[in-house]
Amino acid sequence: MTGEKMLIGYMRASETDDAQTTAPQRDALVAAGVPETHCYEDRAAGRQDARPGLAACLKALRQGDILVVWKLDRLGQDLRHLIGTVHELIARGVGLKVLAGHGAAIDTTQAGNLVSGIFAALAEFEREPTAERTAPGPASARTRGRKGGRPFKLTAAKLRLAMAAMGEPRTKVSDLCKELGITRQTLYRHVSPEGELRPDGMRLLEQAR
Repeated sequence: MTGEKMLIGYMRASETDDAQTTAPQRDALVAAGVPETHCYEDRAAGRQDARPGLAACLKALRQGDILVVWKLDRLGQDLRHLIGTVHELIARGVGLKVLAGHGAAIDTTQAGNLVSGIFAALAEFEREPTAERTAPGPASARTRGRKGGRPFKLTAAKLRLAMAAMGEPRTKVSDLCKELGITRQTLYRHVSPEGELRPDGMRLLEQAR
């Protein structure tokens, strides 16, 4: 039926999955209401960007549809790619629901969870690999607010998220700044209230290329 909201699932088997199977993910998606015929998948490949299943999945999504994934890292291992995908979904009016892991806070089918859920999960997604490479002492000290180490700053990845979030009427700037770990002044130097890039934001993205 035209205009009917659809649940579409995406699965990806990583190199660490036993036998590189997506069966557990498929079971979780089907249990969440995704028709098995609407599940797309990719297997681990040598090149991270070689993901025909994801490309087909994104092409099948229409405004109002909901993309369902088992965990956030199935949608993207690389933070930059993940943020770009989430940004695209928001811009197209496509919902996102994550069933488990850090991203389980993301469920755009529930009012108010769009921005806070996405930022909380992506912030954790970004911190996790860094934490594995950081000595417990300095990491613990930074958590308690001591000086030392690199301070929080607006990265290109966070800037892209800020652009998407600022374009959402439900976004609270104070919550957004808290999730990004930046001040309101820093945010507005880079992004307008409508989510458009300002000169500082343009320079940041240029430097990141």
